[in-house]
Amino acid sequence: MKRSEINAIMKEAEEFIEKMNFKLPPFVYWSAEEWQTKGKEYDEIRDNMLGWDITDFGSGDYEKIGLLMITIRNGNFNNPKYVKPYAEKLLIVKEGQITPYHFHWSKMEDIINRGGGNLLVKVYNSTEDEQFDMVNPVTVNMDGREFQVEPGTVLRLKPGESITIPCGQYHKFWGEEGTGMILLGEVSKVNDDRVDNRFYEPTGRFPEIEEDETPLHLLGNEYPEAK
Repeated sequence: MKRSEINAIMKEAEEFIEKMNFKLPPFVYWSAEEWQTKGKEYDEIRDNMLGWDITDFGSGDYEKIGLLMITIRNGNFNNPKYVKPYAEKLLIVKEGQITPYHFHWSKMEDIINRGGGNLLVKVYNSTEDEQFDMVNPVTVNMDGREFQVEPGTVLRLKPGESITIPCGQYHKFWGEEGTGMILLGEVSKVNDDRVDNRFYEPTGRFPEIEEDETPLHLLGNEYPEAK
């Protein structure tokens, strides 16, 4: 992805988040220059990759296959210094924009439609060899209701609705055409996308960036070490 594309995505996201009246912590808006002045007191942000995360999943077409995430809080699998057992993210999904099939080995998560359009979520159980389970029904939990659906069922989340995704459950989601951009929340166990994603098809997670202009904000995997 080009840095100019990432900057444009960030600007669009900031406008949408402001429109939705959702407030983010100050570190989300720091520039690369400001990060150079931040000492070790901000290591929780660095070590747990808080902040911006923009990916096209290696597709080369962010508008079609991509996702914007902002990690607001997170614990850490590997560092006992950070004792939080939970994480929180803000996500933005466009109409028709796909997040590919994947599941998590360790992370259970709630995906919450905070406002905007409708989110469509397609679900399968996984087999022992990490394929789609085409036989057994999928147990779904949505806002206090537990029920079962056939493998490959598409579920619709309207604003205010949420779904719980347990470990090992394949899910793919996208914005429903004609309903608008979506502001999603994610509340989960500790998150580490470097080691806890099982994509059904080979997928790039963190994009290689072509530096064609100055970063608007750094991504969560780009922070400089404290001086």
